[in-house]
Amino acid sequence: MKVNLQAVNFNVDRKLVDFVQEKLDKLEKYYDKIISADVFLRLENTSDKENKTVEIKINVPGDDFVVKKTAKSFEEGVDLAVDSLERVIVKRKEKLRAI
Repeated sequence: MKVNLQAVNFNVDRKLVDFVQEKLDKLEKYYDKIISADVFLRLENTSDKENKTVEIKINVPGDDFVVKKTAKSFEEGVDLAVDSLERVIVKRKEKLRAI
């Protein structure tokens, strides 16, 4: 799967890129028709501890899934977003199977 990663308001390190790629690759075992993923990592300018926003857009034939999560770290945000995407993808696959 092709992953486009964009970091807003900070520079992303290689370790975080690899982490995101690894997590998104796991989604392919739930749905093998995923074309690409767009990942936006934002560092919000707030005083809150949870100031890191992760937005993931998954492109599948005929549809796009977008999940946005805010957390204390980007790793935690990616974990939460991937878990949500996993549920959405499984739900879509079940819906397609029912047709």
